This record gives sequence, C-alpha cells and structure tokens, in this order.
Amino acid sequence: MNPKKLNYAIIVLVIYFLNGNAHSQLEVGFYTYSCGMAEFIVKDEVRKSFNKNPGIAAGLVRMHFHDCFIRGCDASVLLDSTLSNIAEKDSPANKPSLRGFEVIDNAKAKLEEECKGIVSCADIVAFAARDSVELAGGLGYDVPAGRRDGKISLASDTRTELPPPTFNVNQLTQLFAKKGLTQDEMVTLSGAHTIGRSHCSAFSKRLYNFSSTSIQDPSLDPSYAALLKRQCPQGNTNQNLVVPMDPSSPGTADVGYYNDILANRGLFTSDQTLLTNTGTARKVHQNARNPYLWSNKFADAMVKMGQVGVLTGNAGEIRTNCRVVNS
Repeated sequence: MNPKKLNYAIIVLVIYFLNGNAHSQLEVGFYTYSCGMAEFIVKDEVRKSFNKNPGIAAGLVRMHFHDCFIRGCDASVLLDSTLSNIAEKDSPANKPSLRGFEVIDNAKAKLEEECKGIVSCADIVAFAARDSVELAGGLGYDVPAGRRDGKISLASDTRTELPPPTFNVNQLTQLFAKKGLTQDEMVTLSGAHTIGRSHCSAFSKRLYNFSSTSIQDPSLDPSYAALLKRQCPQGNTNQNLVVPMDPSSPGTADVGYYNDILANRGLFTSDQTLLTNTGTARKVHQNARNPYLWSNKFADAMVKMGQVGVLTGNAGEIRTNCRVVNS
C-alpha cells in the first residue's frame, strides 16, 4: 500500500476508535459471546409471567414506548423515586398504567447470576417488548442490542415527551417526528393499542364532558359510547376500573385496532384522530386490509423506535439493580 494511503487509513481508524464509533452502534447478537443466554433468559421470564397473566404483554410493550420517548431507550423508566426526586414511573402519565416491572427485575436477577454486570436494563426492556409482541400473536423480530443505562429519571419529562390520549393527528405527528419517527411509523406504532387495557379516566371526557357544544364526542360510535358508559359510570371514583383497548381481540396483536377506528370505535381521541387526516386515514385503511403488512411494519417500527437516543460505548452504565443507579 502507498505510504500516504496507509497513514491516512491509520488516522481514520484512530479517529474512529477515539470517537467510540466502533462500539457505539447497536447490533443483533450483541451478547453472543459475553452472555449467550441473555435473550433466552429474558424470554423465559416474560413467558412465565404471560402464562399467569396475558395482560402483562401490553404492559411490557408500553414500558418500552415510555422508556424510549423520554431521554431515549435508556431504562430511565425503571428507576425508583428518591427522597429528592420523583422519577418517571411515578408521574401521573405512568403510575396508573405501567406494569411489568417485576418481570424486568426477575430477568435482571437471573442475568446477574449468569453473567454479572454484562446485560443492561435497557436491553432487557427492549427484549421483553419483542417477546411480548410475539407471545400476543405478533411477529417476532431481531432486536439490535448494546444499549446502556441512563442515570436520570424525572417525572416532569413525561409532561412534554409522552403523547397524551387527547392529542390530535398533527400533535402526534410532530411529537413522533421529534423522535425521528415518520407519520407512517406513528400510525403503525399506534397499533400497539391492539392489546391491553385503559383506565376510564383516560377517555371519560369523550363520554361526559367533551366540549361546550357537545356532551359526548360526536366522532364516537353511539353504541360503543353506551357500552363505555356502562363500564365507566359518570362520577365513578374507582381508579382501578379498566376497559379493553380493542374489545374484539384485547389479547391479540392484530389489526382489530384499525377496524375499530374505521367503525368509530377508537378508544382515545389520539386513536380516532387518525381518520381526520388524508395520509393517516389511508394508512389505517391499508393496515386494516392487510394484517401481514401491518405486522411486518410494526416489527420494523419497533426496531427503529428501540434505537431512539440510545446510550452506547462508554456512556451511561450497566446497572446492577434496574431500579437504582450504581453507587
């Protein structure tokens, strides 16, 4: 090789390694040599919990969403509050609905026995979400790993970074765009509402106090609204009342969610609003007609979302306990 070219190649390599780029990218099979059983251990814990309570799948998928949308996919959602700080998990946007923390704890404990200090909590959350989708009947997919864990978790971040159920299509599009996700990916990922439940408080305004000119949201199918009113009576103070997100198949990752929207049975404003925009409405129709297409798009979008704002290389840490930062 020409000496000048050789020197240039060496300089490029030095810069590459100094920048940490050699280790900064996530990769499928990241733990193949350092902890070969990592993904199997996580899947086993998710499966055991799913067999006891299939609803845990929705909780773990939601956990991954809420983790990635705040400070990136860094397991900040797992950190407990302290005397001096209220963490994300204890914010009003998370506390009533997030569940599955014990699954992550169990998987982490097993992994620390198998290969201490190797597998990040952030990767466990990403693996668990994938396994949950698969157990609920969706497509499995490869999860690029190598995330590291963050050290900051602020409840205040949830107010600006998580999409509330009242958002319209423009607000949703803008928020997802901030995370590097397209409008098509937003519609695709909204399909996660095909599984799981919602507390009545998340949508009760659509039933009883919609606007100054309408008590009930006119975009809501009247028969569905009547059912919801029976399930969530006005003035009810029971914070534990929940309803299925997709009544036709609440435990299955399918396109029932999109069929619900087409029938004006989207549970949240943020669901039904997808019909108010020509582009998003087209995607709703497309997904409803082609389950296999949606399943593939959902898998791809989950992989992309799972790479939002990740910490890699020497950034962050590998927590010993997912609930607290290392001392």
